[in-house]
Amino acid sequence: MKGAERQTKRRMKRNLLLGLIMLCMLESHAQFQERPAPQRSLPTPSGRLAPRPLFRDPPFDAPTDPVLCFNAESKKWYMYYTARRATATNAPGVTWVHGSNIGMAESSDGGATWTYRGSAAIRYGKDQHPNDYTYWAPEVIWVNGTYHMFLSYVPGIFNDWNHPREIVHLTSTDGVKWEAIGAVDLKSDKVIDACVIQLPSGGWRMWYKDERGKNTISYADSPDLMKWETKGNAVTDYNGEGPKVIHWKGKYWLISDCWAKGQRVWSSDDCLKWTPQDSLLTGSHGDVVVSGARAWWFYFGGGRRTAINVVELSVVDGKLVPGDPAQPTYIDLKPEREPEK
Repeated sequence: MKGAERQTKRRMKRNLLLGLIMLCMLESHAQFQERPAPQRSLPTPSGRLAPRPLFRDPPFDAPTDPVLCFNAESKKWYMYYTARRATATNAPGVTWVHGSNIGMAESSDGGATWTYRGSAAIRYGKDQHPNDYTYWAPEVIWVNGTYHMFLSYVPGIFNDWNHPREIVHLTSTDGVKWEAIGAVDLKSDKVIDACVIQLPSGGWRMWYKDERGKNTISYADSPDLMKWETKGNAVTDYNGEGPKVIHWKGKYWLISDCWAKGQRVWSSDDCLKWTPQDSLLTGSHGDVVVSGARAWWFYFGGGRRTAINVVELSVVDGKLVPGDPAQPTYIDLKPEREPEK
């Protein structure tokens, strides 16, 4: 019996020891599981922190349709926009969306801080309608010493949308004072929202909204920015307005306001065949500025009173993706050229 008792006691001690070891292992595992993984902080992008909102229009508090162009003469970035008259509160219908000038703001710190500088000096249509004209949605590019603006013009101030409009070509040597070349012949009396880029072949392509067409997002080609040949619809799966086209990260990207909760996006390898993506960009009718390897989306948002904001873009899994507007945006637009001598 004594031998059996000793074996029993040994087994009990061994089992107790094994139990204590297992308990220690379980506690250690639990502590390891509960311990948060170390967080690696990502480096802050270069540039300055952009405020939200980025810019408000002092006279009327409704800047829309922004487009940016570097102005080497002043060494600043200029923002041109439709200065909707949101504070014209007694105007009937959509009168307040008409009667607008093209507002201007400038930035000397790479796009983070914008200062209102007044209206672009444009006279087109004012001789016929001195106090009764509408300017919308400018497109501004610089080519070989000259600034070119493609401006949406409405010959009057109206309380509905049922009136002619045209796209007018203007030029400038300083980006402030503009001389009219004339209306662009796009075979329609109701066209707005031009976007123009240069093609690899050296010619030019314009996208615009043709409100007389079956599908509204159309395009035209030109060898010299003066004579344009209409080509028909750019895309047919959605109607839209405010088209913007860029070339970035090896693809062309077409962005358009199709009245969804954001901007629809297509991509293309040849700038002709467009593939839609299933996600949207933030905001309404805007502009993309590519600077170095980075790109930023400038857009407007809000109700009757609006503001301009900005987020950085990226390409993820073949899609154009905006940054989160709730997170900080750092902006760093570089000077694009030296002034002409």
